[in-house]
Amino acid sequence: MFDYQNSKLSIEVRIDDLLARMTLPEKVGQMLQLDAREGVERLVNEFNVGSILHTSPEEMARAGEYVAATRLRIPLLTADDAIHGHSFWSGATIYPTQLAMACSWNYDLIRQAARETAIEVSATGLHWTFSPVLCITRDLRWGRVGETFGEDPYLIGEFGSAMVKGYQGDGLADKTAVLATAKHFAGYSETQGGRDASEADLSPRKLRSWFLPPFERVAREGCRTFMLGYQSIDGVPITANKWLLNDVLKGEWGFAGTLVTDWDNVGRMVWEQKTQASHMHAAATAINAGNDLVMTTWQFYQGAQDAVANGLIGEGQIDEAVRRILRLKFELGLFEDPRLPDLKTQSQVIGAAEHALTNLELARRSLVLLANDETLPLQTKQPMRLAVVGPNANDAQNQLGDWAGNSGQINWMPDGHPRDLIETVLDGLERLVPSDWKVSYAKGAEIAQFEVDPLGETYEDGQPRPPIVVAAKPNEALLDEALALAANSDLVVAVVGDCIPLIGEYRSTATLELVGSQIELLDRLAATGKKMVVVVISSKPMVLPESAINAAAIIQAFNPGMRGGQAIAELILGHIEPSGRLPISFARHVGQQPIYYNQIRGQHGDRYADYTQDPLFAFGFGLSYSKINYTNLRLAANTLGADDTLRATVALTNVGMRPVLETVQAYISDAITSVTWATKELKGYRQILVQPGESVDVNLEIAVAEFSLVNAAGHRVVELGEFNLLVGASSRAQDLLVARFEVNR
Repeated sequence: MFDYQNSKLSIEVRIDDLLARMTLPEKVGQMLQLDAREGVERLVNEFNVGSILHTSPEEMARAGEYVAATRLRIPLLTADDAIHGHSFWSGATIYPTQLAMACSWNYDLIRQAARETAIEVSATGLHWTFSPVLCITRDLRWGRVGETFGEDPYLIGEFGSAMVKGYQGDGLADKTAVLATAKHFAGYSETQGGRDASEADLSPRKLRSWFLPPFERVAREGCRTFMLGYQSIDGVPITANKWLLNDVLKGEWGFAGTLVTDWDNVGRMVWEQKTQASHMHAAATAINAGNDLVMTTWQFYQGAQDAVANGLIGEGQIDEAVRRILRLKFELGLFEDPRLPDLKTQSQVIGAAEHALTNLELARRSLVLLANDETLPLQTKQPMRLAVVGPNANDAQNQLGDWAGNSGQINWMPDGHPRDLIETVLDGLERLVPSDWKVSYAKGAEIAQFEVDPLGETYEDGQPRPPIVVAAKPNEALLDEALALAANSDLVVAVVGDCIPLIGEYRSTATLELVGSQIELLDRLAATGKKMVVVVISSKPMVLPESAINAAAIIQAFNPGMRGGQAIAELILGHIEPSGRLPISFARHVGQQPIYYNQIRGQHGDRYADYTQDPLFAFGFGLSYSKINYTNLRLAANTLGADDTLRATVALTNVGMRPVLETVQAYISDAITSVTWATKELKGYRQILVQPGESVDVNLEIAVAEFSLVNAAGHRVVELGEFNLLVGASSRAQDLLVARFEVNR
C-alpha cells in the first residue's frame, strides 16, 4: 500500500505522496473535465481525465471499472447540472426553478429542496452539482433569467447560502453530500442587449457593489467550488482575470476550494474571443490566472504539456491546481469509496414521497398573484364550467423549464421526464374541482415552430446550435375551438407563457412579449366578455398585453416544477393562500430595460418622453386573498453607531376574511452618499402568518454594518449621516412606511 492509499494518514500527506508518483500527463489529465456523452473509457485511457460530466446512467455504472484498470486508480470526480432537482435522471424530483423558488422568500424550503436533490443525486454516482446560480438579473431579455434568484444581491446571497448548505449537508464525509458550485463568477449576467455571454460593462467598483457580495458570502460559508462565467470584463476574458480569481477570490476571501471553467472557456479564448494564438497559450493563460479544472477543452491536455515544455508555465503551477482537485477527492473519501451508483438506495430515494411533498409546498409558495378583482378564489356552491385553454395548460415539459430532461443538454431523455410524474394545470383542475363542475380543454394557440440554424447544427466546439425560433401564426381552427369552449363556460383559465427553445443558454430573446399566437388568443378570449384568469408559466417576466392586464386575475408561475399544476389549481380554488412575492421586476415594455428596483440615483426626469419608467409589477410585490394594513413604524433608537443594530417594530392588521402569510420587507436608503448609490436596498424581511381580524407587531433587526456602500476608492464602508428605514409589502413607494435615523459614531 502506498501512502496515498492509507486512509489513516492526513490528506495533505496523501496528496504529497500521490503527486510525487504522477507523470506530467497524469497531472494535466486531472485538470480536465470532459463531456462523457460519447462514453467514458476513451476519456480515461487517452486523457487521464480527472472529472466527467453529462454521463449517462449506463456509462456512470461502468466508469469505476475504467478507473480501476489505470496505473494509479485515481477516482473520477463526477458532475452535472442538477439545477432544480436531478435534471437528467428519469423519475427524479424536479422542483421549481431558482426564480420560482425565490418567489417563496423562504430560506428553509429552498435549503430542504437542495438537501433532497443531493440525496437523489448522490445515489446515482454524482459527486457534484453545478448549482446554485448567483448571477443578478438586470436585463430580462437574457435567456438565463429563470436560473437566477432574481435581481437583488441580498436575496441572492440568502438563497444561494441555503442551497449550498443543502447540497453540502453536514460535510463532504456525509455520503449524501454533493459539492455545490457558486456560478457564474462573476458579472456574467451583465449583458449587452441581453445577449448571452457578451462583454460585461463592469468596473471593479460596480462588481464589488452588487455582483460580488453573494459570492463572497458563500465563499466564506464554505462553498467548495466556483464556476466561471463566459464573458469578458474590460477586455479580459473571465478565464484570464487574475485580479478576480486570485486577488479577490483566493486572496481577499481566502477561498481554498476549486475553480472550474464553464464549457470550453479555455478554447473560446482561441476560437471565439480570439485573445490567444493557440491552445498552448490559452492553457498557460488559464493556469496563470488560477483556474483548476478545465471543462470540455480537450485540447488543453496537450496544450498544457506544451506550455510546460516551452517555459510558459512551471510544473509546480500544475501541481498546485491538481492539489486542489485531489483534496476534494480525498475529502469526499473517493479513494476508499468512489461512491458509484447504488441501485438499492436509488429505489428508496429517487422521487421519494417526502421529496414530492417538499416539491408541492415549494410550488405552492412560488406562485405570485399579480392581479385579482375578487374573482379568485373560486368558492361557489353552484356548479361551474371551466374552459382551460392555452399552449401551457397541458404542456408538462414547458412547466418544468430548462435543465430538465429534454431541454437540450443531454441525449438520453428525448421525451423528458415521465409524463405521469408531472401534474399540469389541466390535470390539477380536473382532479380537484367539485364533482359537479365541468372542466374542458382546448389548446387555442401555438407558441413557435423551430428551424435549424442556417450556420449549421453545431458551434466550433461541437455544442449544438439551438434551433431558430419562428413565432407561430394564428391557427383559426385552434382559436375557434377555444372560443367555442369559452362561450359555453362560466370562467376561462388561460395558460400562456414561453417554451423550452426560448429559455436558457444561447437563448436570449429580442422581445419579452408572448410569442406566437398567444396574444391573439388572449385578445379574442377577452372580447367574448367572459371572466378570464390568466396563468403565466414562463422562465422570466413577460410583457403582457392589455387583454391579460385587464383580466379578472393574473397568476405568475415561474416554471413551477412537477407539482406546479396541482399548486395552481389549489390557488385558483382557494385551497391555499397566495403568498409568493416577486424577486424581480416586470417591465411594461422591452424598451424599459433595465427595470430593477435598486436603480442608481441621478437622471433627467423620472420617465421617458413617450412612456413611464415604472414597472408593471414591482420587486417584492404579490397579492393575498385578504388585505394587510401597515401602521405605526417605530424605532427603538433614532441615533446609532456603526457597530450597533437597528431595531424597529411595525404593526400589521388583517382587515380581510382569510389568513395571510405576509412577507414584511425592510429597505434602507442612505440619504446623502459620497458616491452615487441605489435609491433603496433590501436589507431584511420576515414572514408572519396573520389571521383574519388579527393585529400583530413585527420586530425587525438589521446590523448597521449592512448599511454600507462601496466608495470611490473601492472600499465597502458605512458612511455617517442620515438614513431612512422603509418597511412594507413591496419595493413600491406607496407600499412603504418611512422612519428616519442617524448613524453618527
